Amino acid sequence: MHTGSYVFAQITMYLPQRQFRRIVAKYPDRTHGWGFSHWNHLLVLMFGQLIGCRSLRELTDITTAHAKRSFYLGFGAATVVRNTLSKANMLREPRIFEEFAFYMVSLAQRRRITKEFELHGRFYAVDSTTIDLCMSVFRWARFRSTKSGIKVHTQIDIATEIPVFYRITNANVHDTKFMDSIGYESNAVYIFDRGYFDLARLSAIHLCGAFFVIREKRHPNFEIVDGDEAVNGEDNVLLDQTIRFTGNRNRGNYPTEIRRIVYYASDLGQSFVYYTNNFYLAGKDIALLYRYRWQVELFFKWIKQHLQVKSFWGDTENAVRIQIHVAIITYCLIAIIEHDLQLGRPVAQVLRILGSSLLVKDDLPELFGRGTDDGTDDGQLEIEF
Repeated sequence: MHTGSYVFAQITMYLPQRQFRRIVAKYPDRTHGWGFSHWNHLLVLMFGQLIGCRSLRELTDITTAHAKRSFYLGFGAATVVRNTLSKANMLREPRIFEEFAFYMVSLAQRRRITKEFELHGRFYAVDSTTIDLCMSVFRWARFRSTKSGIKVHTQIDIATEIPVFYRITNANVHDTKFMDSIGYESNAVYIFDRGYFDLARLSAIHLCGAFFVIREKRHPNFEIVDGDEAVNGEDNVLLDQTIRFTGNRNRGNYPTEIRRIVYYASDLGQSFVYYTNNFYLAGKDIALLYRYRWQVELFFKWIKQHLQVKSFWGDTENAVRIQIHVAIITYCLIAIIEHDLQLGRPVAQVLRILGSSLLVKDDLPELFGRGTDDGTDDGQLEIEF
């Protein structure tokens, strides 16, 4: 029988602890001298994410029940009590966890960039998700007279399925404002939903030397420069036109030519209209890229279903931000482990197996090798999306 480290300890060995400590040293610490370090804090929250705790009390009840394993799990020598964890969530600088999350994002992206994609280039999907909060508890996040909430704006690398950039705002911040925060890469393609249809901002992307693909909103007026005739439905592309917007406002916001593609999705029985400043890719590839925009929707679904970001372990803004950052860190860590162990499994499936095995001492590869040698489906988990 294997008598090594707990699975959770093996998982956290993939975390760059030295980098985390460098980040901690950059910020003032109101909890200096505590026996419960920032590293202990991070690991306890990640444990709660992986095991699926719905409240701070549930998390501390579980860690207390396993107090004799606390040191070996990385939680520190002392028992993790609810009061200590609550104060740490309230007092500690969320920028520490945010900066470490972005470091993990870059690390995961570099590891998984070798993953093959159908098209050559860099492609990003951009979208946001709103997380509703209780008005009576989270008054700092109020965005309607009777409702509170926050919004997580995210930019996903389509090829690696990693969120390369994200920002947490109040729910009343419009999606288009997030476009101003993105550092656009030359020749990269950014895919937006129609909620981001802002011609002035799209023109700014064009001037940066980057490309965009966006779905039509409100049928803007335009004149056709080229491509008036239909494409006879080749590859389900009904129209592939070069146009100019008319009307003082639209023409002023986007004064140059733009490509307009009408695509028929046969599986949905519906036509879609896309605008792009990319005149190099085939029309069918533009439509394919827009379909890949659902990578970001799947990420939101994954993170809401499998990580704890809907039931928060604290009611302060600090606590909410720290928890979301730790959720991103956990997602990236699982993606790195899936890549490094060459598991060839969806990240959600890897999470489920690890989350149910945190307190056993099997080697990580053993957890994923069972039930595969005999050709059966034992150990295979059904993915919900």
